[in-house]
Amino acid sequence: MKTLGLFIATALLAIGAHAGGDTYKVHDGNKIFYSTFNSSFIPAEVAAAHDIVRSKKRGLVNIAVVPADQVVGGVQALVKGTVSNLLQQSQQLDFFEVREGDVVYYLASFKFDNKDSLTFKIDVKADPNKPSYRLKFQQTFYRD
Repeated sequence: MKTLGLFIATALLAIGAHAGGDTYKVHDGNKIFYSTFNSSFIPAEVAAAHDIVRSKKRGLVNIAVVPADQVVGGVQALVKGTVSNLLQQSQQLDFFEVREGDVVYYLASFKFDNKDSLTFKIDVKADPNKPSYRLKFQQTFYRD
């Protein structure tokens, strides 16, 4: 079975380099990495292994919480959120956890229209005894 981790790591680097901006936020001793991309970018065999629907109308959002003193890995977190378009039509993001060795990350699927400018609002809670962190960002999606 092929793993998704290598693909996700490559996508994170490519998106970060392309966007020219940070792909993470620092909160409470952790780096919260985030990225979004079209689900059709994932190879079919990898998508099938992780029950991910590939489509020109679907995207994925990826969240990983890594202690600030580590380069790779991840910690378990509670991740929930929404995505909305310019008309304020909102979708709930149903995150699922992916574990590959010491790497932990969370994925959620969403639908989009061509040239759709979407706003993501994601709450990440790495420590159950501390408040969650609100991550908010925007990205425009195009059907490939």
